[in-house]
Amino acid sequence: MPHLDAEAAERLHAYADLLLRWNSRINLIGRATIESLRQRHIEDCLQLVPLLPEGDGPIGDLGSGAGLPGLVLAIATGRPTHLVESDRRKAAFLTEAAARLGLTRVTIHPTRIEEARLPPLALLTARALAPLKALLPEAARLLAPGGTALFPKGRMAEAELAEVASDWSFTLDRFASRTDPEATIFRLSDIRHVQP
Repeated sequence: MPHLDAEAAERLHAYADLLLRWNSRINLIGRATIESLRQRHIEDCLQLVPLLPEGDGPIGDLGSGAGLPGLVLAIATGRPTHLVESDRRKAAFLTEAAARLGLTRVTIHPTRIEEARLPPLALLTARALAPLKALLPEAARLLAPGGTALFPKGRMAEAELAEVASDWSFTLDRFASRTDPEATIFRLSDIRHVQP
């Protein structure tokens, strides 16, 4: 896991406390994962930090929900981050979390993904949201030239790749998850739709 300075570590602790308080009112994370919040969710997101492209380009997180991984990456990196979440209650949580944690470079977009208007992104993430078939068109639309997508995937990862192989071209790096033996992290770049 990446080394975090004291301020980022303190913010992550405050974020976890806030998430648990809100989770009693709205379902941000599953009840079965509350006890393992740190390992199952926060460390799972932090393992993405070393895979991020260099620089200070903006990050976008689709279907942010509880802010996993978008809010965690914003805390860890300080980069400008755009969180897209159409559920108004979850967007309200993200808004309060960003304000309470002093994350002035975080912008919440309470809208559907296909309606989101974001700056050209250096990085796009989405965790437990949709298959690659649904994510790749949004990545192609939202990423800046040379941008990268990081998509944590579960046991269906290879099937999702096979499903898009004939319609999409991209450069792919695979990384084994450090927190889930059945998970893989896909890092995609040069994403292009292949014309028939």
